[in-house]
Amino acid sequence: MNDGLTVGLSAQLALEKRLTTIASNIANTRTVGFRAAEVKFEDLIARQRVIEGVNTVAYASDGAEFANTGSGALEKTGSPLDFAINGDAWFALETPAGIAVTRDGRFTVRGDGAVVSLAGHAVLDPGGAPLEVNPDGGRLDVGADGFIRQDGNQVGALGVFAYQPGADFVRHGDSGILVEGDPQPVVDAPDVTIVQGYVEQSNVDPVEELTQLIMVQRSFENANAMIRDTEDSMKKLIDAFHR
Repeated sequence: MNDGLTVGLSAQLALEKRLTTIASNIANTRTVGFRAAEVKFEDLIARQRVIEGVNTVAYASDGAEFANTGSGALEKTGSPLDFAINGDAWFALETPAGIAVTRDGRFTVRGDGAVVSLAGHAVLDPGGAPLEVNPDGGRLDVGADGFIRQDGNQVGALGVFAYQPGADFVRHGDSGILVEGDPQPVVDAPDVTIVQGYVEQSNVDPVEELTQLIMVQRSFENANAMIRDTEDSMKKLIDAFHR
């Protein structure tokens, strides 16, 4: 009967993690470049040997968190320093915590010519170096291939990188993800293009998240009922033993 308690408790712990993820997704429905998170669960099998044979009990795992790789909708801003990516790739930033990738392409140019994110982190070029332009060179025109021109002259390139966040990835800021290892630059890839004057909205589906929230609440109630039933059975057994 203790199995009922431990299985129910493991389920509640797993559901709590899923609930936290759903809450974060909903809170970032309007966060530019945000990638929703999903939690995938697997059963952890615990085998307990008894005299009559082998009794197998399945416990719920804590769950591993993965990034949803779907793209968000593109929204036109008209700003020459706003960028979005069509395709499976990321912009890269140099941060105090290490390299972070992001789909948030809202950049600005500092007085020294450094191209930085809204949080002030250096934007990287395809070679992984901080991107710099002429602060007095006029408007930046960026092509679909990422090459930057000022006054008709090529002055650099905006880097885009291939990266697949692993299980239990670490977020950085509102929409960044810290990189393990080195992201690989994407070059000469016709299925990956840069769009100037647009930003990518969050890929969170509010209706789907609310549906998941209802399912988690029901599952939590079922797990709680399992624990109550097990406790009642144990109480009855103890009462019968003391009679």
